[in-house]
Amino acid sequence: MSDLELLTQSLARNVRHWRAVRGFTLDVLAARAGVSRGMLIQIEQARTNPSIGTVVKIGDALGVSITTLLDYEQGPKVRIVPAERAVRLWHTEAGSYNRLLAGTEAPGPLEMWDWRLMPGDISLSEPHPGGTVELVHVTAGELTLAVDGTEYRVPTGASASFEADVPHWYGNKGEAPVEMVMAVSVPPVP
Repeated sequence: MSDLELLTQSLARNVRHWRAVRGFTLDVLAARAGVSRGMLIQIEQARTNPSIGTVVKIGDALGVSITTLLDYEQGPKVRIVPAERAVRLWHTEAGSYNRLLAGTEAPGPLEMWDWRLMPGDISLSEPHPGGTVELVHVTAGELTLAVDGTEYRVPTGASASFEADVPHWYGNKGEAPVEMVMAVSVPPVP
């Protein structure tokens, strides 16, 4: 089975599981996530490979991390994620990418990401649920971080944190690649 097939089946199983745990009907989850009922049916039947934006919306609506939705290795309390198992969810032809390195559910979804942004690339992000916080640490280059319409420069070695319940984006306006590590903390679903 290919990695894509494994992830598609894991996503199907985990969306069904967490929807049942939360007691959500397909219609309720569709409304909370802002995706169609038909898309949810296709996802739960492993008949589609949804965009990362769709997976993020579903995770936010369920109150679980992307790691949990894509997890195919349920196991012990200590989980080692080999480098080759980091999930690459976004990339550009220029060489920009992000990789989901690890995540957990306690007390709410918490994710750790590895990013590379090539010169001129921008990654847009829709607002996350209220109470979501993002932290970034730039290890190379200078990140342009825009939060709710205001741009901030984050140079090599610097870190930033912000409430991510507003539109935001990450960009590279420089001439060298930007590399950063990001953590995302989402509050649990009430």
